Amino acid sequence: MSAHTNIKLVDAHHHFWNLDENHYPWLQDHPEQHFFLGPYDALKRNYLPADYRKDSQNHKVLATVHCEAEWNRDDQVGETRWLTQLQQLENMPTAIVAHTWFHTDNSEEVMARQAQFPWVRGIRSKPVTALDPDHIKLGQAGSMQDPKWLTGFSRLAKYGWSWDLRVPYWHLVEAADVARSFPQTPIVLNHTGFPWDRSPQGLQAWRLAMQTIAKEPNVYLKVSEFGLKHEKWSYESNRQIVLDAIGIFGIERCMFASNFPVAGLRIDFDTLVQSVSRMLENFSSQQRHAFFVGNANDFYRLNLKLD
Repeated sequence: MSAHTNIKLVDAHHHFWNLDENHYPWLQDHPEQHFFLGPYDALKRNYLPADYRKDSQNHKVLATVHCEAEWNRDDQVGETRWLTQLQQLENMPTAIVAHTWFHTDNSEEVMARQAQFPWVRGIRSKPVTALDPDHIKLGQAGSMQDPKWLTGFSRLAKYGWSWDLRVPYWHLVEAADVARSFPQTPIVLNHTGFPWDRSPQGLQAWRLAMQTIAKEPNVYLKVSEFGLKHEKWSYESNRQIVLDAIGIFGIERCMFASNFPVAGLRIDFDTLVQSVSRMLENFSSQQRHAFFVGNANDFYRLNLKLD
């Protein structure tokens, strides 16, 4: 058996959705014009624990963290309620990253309602971002400089929650300012900082941005989703991304995440896990265990009893 099969892991980021029962505008109503992987019709189907278990069957998934999946924003707590019911039926997910807008007038009320669900460990609230580095406008409503946004963000500490940060790399300098202002709030950067521009200049800009935010000790990294809009999944290209990212953050602040089913547009679960495992073959067994299991267990307070 290969050393890269039957990997023991915590999946720090995945999604479920039931399109027959629940409302996800991006999957049912209005296509996301700027979706980072391009056409995504293949995602417009139910994805539930049975589907996840089938995808991940070649590995030992010890726990999973569900990250909000852009459920109807008029009912931000509805997704958490549904996931709690799912957890009670399926014993999955293990923890929930819920949604609350930070900058809206009802932010405090929605956060208090989310706090009624014990599996919530953090919030993902996407700030306003620019489509490319040349069109950044600082200070917009809903941006990381918006005083109302920062007030909403500050409430995370009240509940002991983390923030899942999802922005392209050209906003990481701004995110580093937020991390510095709230050093007691754990932050985890999603999807390896989205290294979408693989030109030498683009990779250098990504590395510099990653180095800036990695200076803040309360920021961790989900090593996930290296898919590109116009290219097939490349082991060699993505290996360099993974090793650069881990080199910048240190493996003690990095965790594996599948981003399934979204990542399935480019790669199957088994190949993804085996590929990342191969990329890390020069790390010690303790470091690999921390990357695949321990770091996510600690960050999201999953309380797994580890060997």
